[in-house]
Amino acid sequence: MKCATHPDRDATGYCRNCGKPLCAECARNVRGALYCETCLDSLLVPPAAPAPSSPEPHPGVALALGFIPGLGAVYNGEYIKALIHVLIFGGLIAMQSRDISSSYHAFLGIALACFYFYMPIEAYRTARARQGLHDTPRALDEAPGQRPVGALILIALGVFLLLANLGLLDWDWLAKGWPVALVGLGIWMLLERSKGQL
Repeated sequence: MKCATHPDRDATGYCRNCGKPLCAECARNVRGALYCETCLDSLLVPPAAPAPSSPEPHPGVALALGFIPGLGAVYNGEYIKALIHVLIFGGLIAMQSRDISSSYHAFLGIALACFYFYMPIEAYRTARARQGLHDTPRALDEAPGQRPVGALILIALGVFLLLANLGLLDWDWLAKGWPVALVGLGIWMLLERSKGQL
């Protein structure tokens, strides 16, 4: 009988674990028992236990926690997104507390309500995606071939709040002209949708 590893050499024994024929060079003697190197290695070093997998977030819990600003994103493990949600929500509330016209208060109130209901819906969709129930939603600035919309919105909001804090905004003009932003957003959405259908 020849060695399983070295076919040109005669076997001097057999592995106690797998029964493979071994030459004198391949045999490992442990207290009178012969083992091949592979079996001896597996006996000395037990296989690593699989890492405990963290449970996927439950969509219902994510939806409920999403009503608390940032908490739904934290539950889904998205800490940067949670911070952004808190900053936007806090910024909108801070703007509501300023001495501004009633029409501007109405605009900020609508924006605050929309964002408040956006957070739980977004947390719910992310949790469903993590469970594999539908495609993972991509961030606005990760979509192929598109502009980084999410980053641009944050920059615009930051510039707006900074100008407001420095007193450089004309509130009367802003209170009367804010519907132009809605018209512009609608036109932009129509153009983007028409591009996707071409």
